[in-house]
Amino acid sequence: MTVAIESVLYRAPSVCGPARVVSATPARLVAPGVESDSWGLDDERGLGFFGDRPDADAFVRELEKSGLRGRGGAGFPAHRKWSTVRAAGGETVVVANGHEGEPASSKDRWLLTRRPHLVLDGLILAATVVGARDAIVYLSDVEVAAVVDRAIGEIGAAGLVPGGMSLRTHVAEHTYVAGEESAVCRSIDGGAAKPTSKPPRPYEAGVRGLPTLISNVETLAHAAWIRVHGADEFAAVGSDTSKGTALFTLTGAVGSPGVFEMSLGRPVHELVAAGAGPRVPHGLLMGGWFGGILQGDRAAVTCCYDALNALGSGLGCAAVTVLGEDDDVLAIAGELADWFRQESAAQCGVCVSATNAIARSIRQVSRGDDSAGHRANLSRWGTHITGRGACGFVDGAAALARSVGAELERRATSGEHDAREGAVQ
Repeated sequence: MTVAIESVLYRAPSVCGPARVVSATPARLVAPGVESDSWGLDDERGLGFFGDRPDADAFVRELEKSGLRGRGGAGFPAHRKWSTVRAAGGETVVVANGHEGEPASSKDRWLLTRRPHLVLDGLILAATVVGARDAIVYLSDVEVAAVVDRAIGEIGAAGLVPGGMSLRTHVAEHTYVAGEESAVCRSIDGGAAKPTSKPPRPYEAGVRGLPTLISNVETLAHAAWIRVHGADEFAAVGSDTSKGTALFTLTGAVGSPGVFEMSLGRPVHELVAAGAGPRVPHGLLMGGWFGGILQGDRAAVTCCYDALNALGSGLGCAAVTVLGEDDDVLAIAGELADWFRQESAAQCGVCVSATNAIARSIRQVSRGDDSAGHRANLSRWGTHITGRGACGFVDGAAALARSVGAELERRATSGEHDAREGAVQ
């Protein structure tokens, strides 16, 4: 059973209302006039999508030129996945991953309920490029699935689905690991939505053993935008290594949480300000719950894949949780550690033992035991367990351990001591 977290961490807003654009960002996915509950195909056609399908090789080159990186979490260059599956030849499968098991994120839900046709256009585009006849939208919410099914019916009636292509939804359980790409394939094939050992990876052998392209729904939406507006226009904003705009989910100690579109490479304080947050946040959870806790004055941190990786954090799915002055970092870390412990797929010994050990240690620290042994263990776990699981889940627990270890070192150096008994029950 998933731990119920009621603090500043969560709940992420159920953002079915209007998303917003951060100042100086060009509106692309968040476009004026397509926000009401009465959206339909004609509304989204007004955005200029559903054009003729391009030459496949030419579009892969355009995708590479654009610098689009996957918006699901890993930030992998989109064109590499597309070109690899295309090069496999023969029958292939394409999956739009809108599972969104990350608790701090709502941007995929917003996109699927407000821009379903745009996502489907990107999915059909991807299927056309890699030669797939089976195109699937992978979800974890039956209400969202109903919206997407309606949109599939609309584009089918309008004759926008290529002949011979199957377009459908698949609903899996709502756990974090169910969104991992090998778990996606396993679930679609009728198995448990849990990661499998690798190799092979899905692009080699995924759904039904076929080469499978799995792209986050936002990645596909950007691909559809690039198809119409071109790589140069897409890359006109962003940093050298993080091109374009992204959808951010902003939660926590802010007055106006929600989904925002912002150019990559912009400082995080611009996003926080757009959500009526504090000028100097007490701390930040970047990239959802998997980037650890960034403390101190981080307002100038840029929302860029490489810049955040250099800090030991990450952009991930672009979910940002703001911590305020009244938020106790160690208590929040304890809640996160319990979540990691309970969300583990329990398939890898290192994941089970590490998430349990980290949760136990952080719980003891939260209750006042700030011994040097805890600092040493958390720092060691934060370094040594990364990359040792079948999926990346344990890496998030490692990032949390590093964060807490660093905070304990800071407190020990400064002479601070917080022994609030029972901070984490």
